[in-house]
Amino acid sequence: MIIICPSCNRQHKVDETRLSEKVKAAKCVFCGHRFPISRPGDTESEAAKPAEVVQPVHGKEWPRRRIAVSLSKGGVGKTTTSVNLAAGLALAGFKVLLVDTDTQGQAAYMLGVKPKAGLTELMTGEVIAEQCLAEARERLWLLAGGRSLAGVKRLIARKDFRGEMTLTEALTPIDGRFDYVIVDTSPGWDVLTINVLFYVQEVLIPVSLEVMSIQGLLEFSRSLASVQNYHKDLALKYVVPTFFDKRVKQSEEILNQLKAHYNSRLCPPIRYNVRLSEAPGYGKTIYEYAPGSPGAKDYRDLVRRVAGDQTLLS
Repeated sequence: MIIICPSCNRQHKVDETRLSEKVKAAKCVFCGHRFPISRPGDTESEAAKPAEVVQPVHGKEWPRRRIAVSLSKGGVGKTTTSVNLAAGLALAGFKVLLVDTDTQGQAAYMLGVKPKAGLTELMTGEVIAEQCLAEARERLWLLAGGRSLAGVKRLIARKDFRGEMTLTEALTPIDGRFDYVIVDTSPGWDVLTINVLFYVQEVLIPVSLEVMSIQGLLEFSRSLASVQNYHKDLALKYVVPTFFDKRVKQSEEILNQLKAHYNSRLCPPIRYNVRLSEAPGYGKTIYEYAPGSPGAKDYRDLVRRVAGDQTLLS
């Protein structure tokens, strides 16, 4: 029979004839999670709950999702998008984990928190998860990045086997607690970015409406395709135009190019808004700093698009 780990969704083929009737639980060899197993004749209450279903929010059941906010070019609004998407989902009632994999560690600064430990300590096993997770807002937790992640990259690079799964092995035991895991990545293409793409199922790409960002998008798409050859469940789901300014002719032209190439995956643009750049200085999200601003409205629209529910945050 085939049993599926409710934590990491890995399948295990088990010879049922060799199992004692007393065996009621299994341990996943991939993530170490223990879970009950069902047999023919078991009642529904005895069966393990599907991994992808979480507690109802607003009367509905939602799948657990892992989303990377990524592009190899810097300056396109990745961290701004990661923070405000995660905070918006939390405001909508979801439990959200924001993971910062950038050595600059700007997510903590933008949220106005100073964690004593973060992603580095979790991946190296220095402390347990509860000591790494910083509750930044109600229903929003942060695994902070920072300069120490440079050492983690060297650690991954020295591995002879399954180096690309290092992040997955560290996060899988805890990500089952959350409805959404949003992962902010650093500019460039390195071993930690590859780890992120092997961990997530969905990719959201912020693209500033300028020529160099389009070039970066094309290069990143080629690199993403190389990972998809080995990670079949990975999909580019959202392309988010950022710094949209109707006063700039080039913005409209590039937006039309994106519409032609990405069609249904293209999200409404995030308009240029000075409030978005001011909010981090106060350690606030755009919803807290300027809730009536165009930036707040645009990110609320993005939250609805990602969650697939136009009634949220209304």
